[in-house]
Amino acid sequence: MLTLPGLSVSRETLERLIIYKTLVEKWTQRINLVSRGTVEDIWQRHFVDSAQLFKRAPESGAHWADFGSGAGFPGLVIALLSQDTGSPRKVTLVESDTRKATFLRTVLRETGVRADVLAQRIEDVDPLDADIVSARALADLKSLLGYTAQHLGESGTAIFPKGENWRKELKEAQSKWHFDYEVDTSDTSPSSVILRVKGVRLV
Repeated sequence: MLTLPGLSVSRETLERLIIYKTLVEKWTQRINLVSRGTVEDIWQRHFVDSAQLFKRAPESGAHWADFGSGAGFPGLVIALLSQDTGSPRKVTLVESDTRKATFLRTVLRETGVRADVLAQRIEDVDPLDADIVSARALADLKSLLGYTAQHLGESGTAIFPKGENWRKELKEAQSKWHFDYEVDTSDTSPSSVILRVKGVRLV
């Protein structure tokens, strides 16, 4: 049985997630959506790993923007999970690769879930003024905070999963940016963390 630890989802949402999982497996045979080595453990490595960001996000966030969405982790998972809670009300997926953007739109169509897909480079997108921003395996923290400064609303929160080198990334980011942050241990890897960042501004 597929479950999402720490989250209670409806049968309908779980069915949508299963449709999504099937599409990832199918499309990965044609384009490089996820690493072939993670396909056999795709639920834990990608779906559960993405869902943990949802449960750590502020409940009041109306607009969630996901950068470099790729196969939709975590942004598309967020859009599907929001069907149960109604929050966030809007999800924007930014993905410059047109093939991956087409995949994202296909999943949305097949699951009947609404989200905006922008097939653009992040820096070319007009400021989104989002309440929450996320990115997974896209760039180092210093670069991510540049995107955050452009697209996060004044009181918003950025949520970034980071691997075992997160302390080094944090130190490098602090050389360019002022920000407040909290660190949570990842549910899926004891050496990884979830960073929650607010108040991003240049040093």
